[in-house]
Amino acid sequence: MVSDNKEMRQIRPLYTPDERLRRDATRWTLVQGLLAPIQFFVFLVSVVLVLRYLQTGEGEIEATISIVIKTMLLYTIMITGCIWEKVVFGRYLFAQSFFWEDVFSMLVLALHTAYLFALFSGSLSVKEQMLLALAAYATYIINAIQFLLKLRAARLQSQSQDESENQSVKPQGVIA
Repeated sequence: MVSDNKEMRQIRPLYTPDERLRRDATRWTLVQGLLAPIQFFVFLVSVVLVLRYLQTGEGEIEATISIVIKTMLLYTIMITGCIWEKVVFGRYLFAQSFFWEDVFSMLVLALHTAYLFALFSGSLSVKEQMLLALAAYATYIINAIQFLLKLRAARLQSQSQDESENQSVKPQGVIA
């Protein structure tokens, strides 16, 4: 029976009530909330500089510096994100609620790290380094979308929980 199977399979909420309390109480939530838009802004500037270099051959130093800054911000947000995940879920990485985002984050980190290796070792030409940076940026965008969708799901879950709590607390009417 298909309908019975659907009823038996329960979807785990993104946050349990305890995890939600820990998420809301930790300063690491604010840190992530501040770092994410900063990193995105640096990404946007860097994409423009990298594309400019690839089109004109000008601005190599600016593009390179922007990629290094973006990569350092990525490392920072990953480290603070691991701390946040430990505080909220009890593990540094691959908590059930963020498993696939964390898996894809490893690819993002690998490509950004490969860029730094290529930069400092000279193993790729400047043009190849810039193309590698764009590949890293493409994975970053996918990963950012994953996290934005997860943030949206968390807000919807929070609204749903708040609505169900409000309905269960509503007074039933007063008899005069």
